[in-house]
Amino acid sequence: MTTFALIGAGPGLGLATARRFATAGHTVALISRNAENLDSLTAELARDGVQARGFTADVLDIESLDAALYAAAKALGPVEILQYSPVPRADFMKPVLDTSADDLDAPLAFSVRGPVTAVNAVLPGMRELGRGTLLFVNGSSAVRPNPNVAGTSIAFAAESAYAQMLHDTLAPQNIHVAQLIVPGAIRPDAEHSSPDALAQRLYDIHTGREGFRHYSEPLPD
Repeated sequence: MTTFALIGAGPGLGLATARRFATAGHTVALISRNAENLDSLTAELARDGVQARGFTADVLDIESLDAALYAAAKALGPVEILQYSPVPRADFMKPVLDTSADDLDAPLAFSVRGPVTAVNAVLPGMRELGRGTLLFVNGSSAVRPNPNVAGTSIAFAAESAYAQMLHDTLAPQNIHVAQLIVPGAIRPDAEHSSPDALAQRLYDIHTGREGFRHYSEPLPD
């Protein structure tokens, strides 16, 4: 049995993707900085018969993130699928002319140091398995820079570049790397961007293993 590890576990998309990958037979490792949130999510999943465990880590604290992923693999089995989809903080989203160099430290740590740490933690296990999937979920500013949210626009662009390089480099090792762009808000009533629809889309990307960048729906004009 292999593990689906979710970084940025929450009650919306996180819960939906945990259920979808668990249905396919994977154990679930939920990673979040909020221990109470993890307890609530694992209890809800347990009621659905999903084997899930929570591991507390903050993506801005790379030592805690590294330790959580190693603990997850040891407790639940090797990580075959990693989803990196934590929600950016509101203070990352200042207008470009109000953004100083210091304002970029946290967004870049969140979107670059965090993913690099996570990938390096799970790659040895994927290589041992002979397969793996790395899934990155971003908003539209990753591909269309928005001067009203400069921090995420800059940091998501860097994350996208890193993920694209991984896609090209790891494909010969049967490790698929993909990015899903969600242009708008994730809402339960959204046809293509509801938690359940996105969870299915991420699962299809994992199994289909085609292309790097995917969109939940077209970018608005």
